Amino acid sequence: MADRVPTRGGRCTKIIAARYVLAVLGSVGMAVIYGLKVNLSVAMVSMVNNSAIAELNPHHQMINSTPAIINVTAKVSESIVAEASSQDDCQDSPSTTSTSSEDGPFAWSGTVQGALKSSYFWGYIVAQIPGGRIAELFSAKWVMFFSVAINVVCTILSPVAAKCHYGVFLLMRIAEGIGGGVTFPAMHVMLANWAPPTERSVMSSIVYAGTALGTVIFTLVTGVIASGLGWEAIFYIEGASATIWLLLWFFLIADTPEKQTLISKEEREFIVSSLNAAGGGHSSENKKPPVPWKAVMTSPAFLAILVAHTCSNWGWYMVLIELPNYMKSVLKFKIAENAVLSAVPFLTMWLFSMILSKTLDTLRAKKIISTTVARKIATLIACVVPMICFIALSYIGCMRTLAIVLMTLAVTSVGGMFSGFLSNHIDIAPNFAGTLMAITNSCATIPGIIVPIFVGKLTEADPSIGSWRIVFWVTIVLYIIEIIAYGIFGSGEEQKWNKYDSTAAGESQPLRAK
Repeated sequence: MADRVPTRGGRCTKIIAARYVLAVLGSVGMAVIYGLKVNLSVAMVSMVNNSAIAELNPHHQMINSTPAIINVTAKVSESIVAEASSQDDCQDSPSTTSTSSEDGPFAWSGTVQGALKSSYFWGYIVAQIPGGRIAELFSAKWVMFFSVAINVVCTILSPVAAKCHYGVFLLMRIAEGIGGGVTFPAMHVMLANWAPPTERSVMSSIVYAGTALGTVIFTLVTGVIASGLGWEAIFYIEGASATIWLLLWFFLIADTPEKQTLISKEEREFIVSSLNAAGGGHSSENKKPPVPWKAVMTSPAFLAILVAHTCSNWGWYMVLIELPNYMKSVLKFKIAENAVLSAVPFLTMWLFSMILSKTLDTLRAKKIISTTVARKIATLIACVVPMICFIALSYIGCMRTLAIVLMTLAVTSVGGMFSGFLSNHIDIAPNFAGTLMAITNSCATIPGIIVPIFVGKLTEADPSIGSWRIVFWVTIVLYIIEIIAYGIFGSGEEQKWNKYDSTAAGESQPLRAK
């Protein structure tokens, strides 16, 4: 590792603490999973033969007519007043010329494209609860390893599958979804075993903000690869590069501090004592408790997370999956510009989530705010700001600069969810963190299935801002539901049903509870 340095209270740690090696590698793993998830949204633009589809469907011709060649720098310098005078929908630039090179080999209809984008979530949703429970009972490390491995294999096989038939390609995406579905439950179990309570927001944000970082990197890279090497190279290059993570995770990560060899004695003792002090004795050899299903499903604190996670994910998946589509069909940006402008908001989201999580953890450590208040502040930011932005986006017409600013602000603020409700499962029941995350993420996956099909159907029939206005307002209503439910019932306190009376099972000590 690295040299030791003194810290407050006389405790020594290492410059590169093992728990933060876990957090960083977990973040990279989440980045890989999300990158391989969203790359299809960008790749699809260069895979689909828009000219062939346009001949069959006049409406689609309107949607995918040759994008305008936009000088982004010039557009940013234009005044908002000048843009306000434009029509409700953006028009192609007069200098637009034919760009048939952007056409791909597949004449997939909007419905087929929507099915391919949503198929990932078909596998994702069925893997959640089994994956979470396996991670709790056996090994979260190996569940996470399996997740990335299956995504790597299926990504590399995707070009062959797509050429064979879109149904085979769809099966690859379902398999990737099964792998991706176990990531959040597995990482929640890892965090429950590794994150000291006073560092929980920061470590959770580092791990889960990898989803935003992966979106940035893979969106940009996918656009570059598509323009320079073609759509097939996207899957080969991105799939192969992810194998490096598998090697690092295999050699550097262990399920618990007790099992980790690459850790200082001081850090191991600090983590274990912090977790024990937060809620009872802990041993990696303890009997795993059964899930108290009735108590879980009737807990207001848990149900608040469930509602928040589900409602928030509608907006999350809407921008994650459909932002490139909105940039092209409404704002008329080309592929390269589309990729850059779609990716930048996720970079600011990553930076914002780091700052917010550190701020909240500092305030909690100083006893200025409680865990409950911290979770509600972060969750409120993650839904109120996007809600306001989507209301504005519905009525600004073809004001490209303002639209970009609003979308960037909306995506950035969504980063509050990482230190908000998304960290909350570990607060209320660390013994069942993986299962609780699996339950809420299963419900929260439903929007991932519905959004691409919903948007695809609306925009195929009517590509104007009018269709997107419907999408935005559905999102706004769901955000309002989230604000009310989580604001009233959300809690950062450990729930009674998290505790497990091991004496009833013949054990002398209770399991750790926090």
